[in-house]
Amino acid sequence: MSADLTPVIAAATRWLLTAFPPSPGALSLALAEAQGRQATTLAAALRYPSALDAELLELLGPGGSDRLDWLTGAEHDSETAATPDAAWRTWVDETIVSWAACFLADPVLADKARQLADSNLPGEVGRLTQPGSHEYDAAPLLRHPDLLEPVAALHREDLLALLENQNVPLR
Repeated sequence: MSADLTPVIAAATRWLLTAFPPSPGALSLALAEAQGRQATTLAAALRYPSALDAELLELLGPGGSDRLDWLTGAEHDSETAATPDAAWRTWVDETIVSWAACFLADPVLADKARQLADSNLPGEVGRLTQPGSHEYDAAPLLRHPDLLEPVAALHREDLLALLENQNVPLR
């Protein structure tokens, strides 16, 4: 996986944690961030598997969070959107967030995707594929399938088609 995806992974992780905040406390925040980062890293490795893909993303841009914000009811007025702190939202890739939501809601699907992307992954995804009670307690909203469904449903079919075309057994 290309290092050029780092800003997109960071923005997607931040968006997930903003939309689905963790439980209170520093440990919960760290565990939730680790899960979100693992999910978005896995999604990015599948979505942009080559250096050329990453370069095209950098050239064309990821699209931003507008549709995701609208979908989750986190729309921002034009005054808020103009602040320097809101610039990270332009680096959000909707497909990466959607696939990450699929992985967070379904650890079995995440493990199957990990099998496909294993050579492209720059680290572990154990908190994502084998979550324990600590992970669920730290990020109950980030792991709740019903809450994630509107976001996950956006691009789930594309993810399942990719896995199926790569002969990854889905069930």
